[in-house]
Amino acid sequence: MANSEGWLDHTVQVTIERPIAEVWQLWSDLEQMPNWMKWIESVQISDRQPGLSSWKLGTETFNFTWRSRIVKQVHHQIIQWESIDGLPNRGAIRFYDQAPDTIVKLSVAYAIPGIIGQVMDRLFLGRLVESTLQADLDRFRDYALSKS
Repeated sequence: MANSEGWLDHTVQVTIERPIAEVWQLWSDLEQMPNWMKWIESVQISDRQPGLSSWKLGTETFNFTWRSRIVKQVHHQIIQWESIDGLPNRGAIRFYDQAPDTIVKLSVAYAIPGIIGQVMDRLFLGRLVESTLQADLDRFRDYALSKS
């Protein structure tokens, strides 16, 4: 769904049959994200600047990098981020304790780089990204269940 600033916003969620502490711990290890996020090739946490990380996204057609900072983190509740350079994006991952389960809700917003906007229809791109994010969360659920 597009907003007035030319950003696309997506929200997806999944229920994981694991306690919130376990789910939080697995997601908080950002460098493991390529294990469940299809387009994320790598995440590197900064040793020098707490809360900063470098990301690389790759598809068959496009590759993007950016640095991101955590702008809000509440233990077992939310991790919110925004990019500080590279691909413009922001979002939040929220955790809801529904003991014995955990609901994980991912919200991502990004600006469409000009070249992609010229090549792809925004509606098509939005549907593609949303279905990919949902599949990523489903893979995360499977990953979390395999670690128990």
